[in-house]
Amino acid sequence: MSFSADSTSPNPFHMCNICQKVIRKKEKGVRVPRPFSSGPSAFIPKEEIVEASQVDPLTEQLLAEAYSPLGHVDHLTQVMGLHPHYLESFLHSQFYLLRMDGPLPLHCRHYIAIMAAARHQCSFLVSLHVREFYRMGVCLDWLKGLQYIPQRLRNLNEINKLLAHRPWLITKEHIQNLVKTGEHSWSLAELVHAVVILAHFHALASFVFGSGINPQVDTQNANGFQAVYISNYCTCDLASDHHLDRDLSSTSPETTDSVSELEALMDRMKRLQEEREEDEASQEEMATRFEKEKKESLLVGSGDLEDEVMPTSKVSQFVEDATFGYQDFSRRGEDNPPTFRAQDYSWEDHGFSLVNRLYSDIGLLLDDKFRTACDLTYYNMASHEDVDTTMLRRALFNYVHCMYGIRYDDYDYGEVNQLLERSLKVYIKTVTCYPERTTRRMYDSYWRQFRHSEKVHVNLLLMEARIQAELLYALRAITRYMT
Repeated sequence: MSFSADSTSPNPFHMCNICQKVIRKKEKGVRVPRPFSSGPSAFIPKEEIVEASQVDPLTEQLLAEAYSPLGHVDHLTQVMGLHPHYLESFLHSQFYLLRMDGPLPLHCRHYIAIMAAARHQCSFLVSLHVREFYRMGVCLDWLKGLQYIPQRLRNLNEINKLLAHRPWLITKEHIQNLVKTGEHSWSLAELVHAVVILAHFHALASFVFGSGINPQVDTQNANGFQAVYISNYCTCDLASDHHLDRDLSSTSPETTDSVSELEALMDRMKRLQEEREEDEASQEEMATRFEKEKKESLLVGSGDLEDEVMPTSKVSQFVEDATFGYQDFSRRGEDNPPTFRAQDYSWEDHGFSLVNRLYSDIGLLLDDKFRTACDLTYYNMASHEDVDTTMLRRALFNYVHCMYGIRYDDYDYGEVNQLLERSLKVYIKTVTCYPERTTRRMYDSYWRQFRHSEKVHVNLLLMEARIQAELLYALRAITRYMT
């Protein structure tokens, strides 16, 4: 959006061209109150969210142990409970990561989670783990900010920001700097534990923003309002997202109507399946299609949201080098890093065994979570039943990896363009790369005939694809350091 002002005088006010509201200029933005919407999610009607209690007794026990400090199951878990089978796998993995025996002390694990979530200004996750810190009652000075934590923990800042925003830049030298001899050094086992926590909470922030998870109501905040931090936008944008019109209006004629959108997607899936059976593309052609898709991902943005975004005051004390953010893996007119070829270093053949060797059993739990998200299906699409969605699920997962420069030789990236329309690509890129900028309009703009649970499944796939991409780059660097 744009603001108009009288250029002849240093007026301290802006007038919004859309709603004509006059607001005071501020160098770093303006705080406005916004009422909490009802329920766990601002995107999903409260009545459509299935409580996470509808799972097996073991998971119920894990829920009770994990969330007893809150006295209730949090909003994130309630939304994830739309897919109980995945929720069970997620809780097992997170519980092991944060609560069970491992290389790192418990309070350090929660602080690393805070550092990771703060990279994306995810106050929901930061607040949860600040609460855990208070519950444990140790090292409470650390909550004042990074300058109060031990140097050894502070040394994680570099790998935290790289993993969160540009994981392809991580090298064996970064690993060496952390594990080299000295009083602040990390063991490889401790570092792997920390890296898994960082990747987990970076991606979980994507899920939080992508699913519109509402903050837990602060009982001390009696008026039921949350403070929203805005930079360069009027409050009317929170509801209408006018600044996104340019990106989200670029839909093809065949997908303008939501019913024809669904039917067109079904037809494309059927046609692609027939083409697969008739003729298989050559390796050269598939490599060309990957490069084409990687370059086209540069054209998928989030409207006018390229301005620098500063962290909110609620989490800024946990962020160092706040202006460092996502940049496209493949950038026009620049020397770009080489493509990460999955056959040279994959999760199945390399990452799994390394992480499991250095941090016992976490590899098994992560692998189960990856497989559960990718294999999860109810054999339907919106109103259609008995549908094989394997092709669509793989396109979503592989598109995320494509944006991160990871290529699978056996995958035809031409399918991505056929299956994922532009509004969905805008949503995927935003949720994955700069999730704090996700809006309700983005969520509503794609798959308008689909159930909310299906869109939550999309978010699960994006989250797991992102975790795996971050881990692949970090674990490859650790492998190179070890060899």
